[in-house]
Amino acid sequence: MKSYSDLEIFSLSYNLAIGVHRLSLRIPKYELFEEGSQIRRSAKGITSAIVEGFGRRRYKAISLNI
Repeated sequence: MKSYSDLEIFSLSYNLAIGVHRLSLRIPKYELFEEGSQIRRSAKGITSAIVEGFGRRRYKAISLNI
């Protein structure tokens, strides 16, 4: 495994985030900015956590030598 993009869970969460983003644009205009923004950020947070976790695992030895 060379990259986080090779993980099946990453591709599933990425596709889910794209779907949630598209759906969140359909909510009523008065909720679009506050609630819609929060929904979009939380959906994208899943993929961000996977990327961060993969990076920490990969560079753990380097950070311990500092």
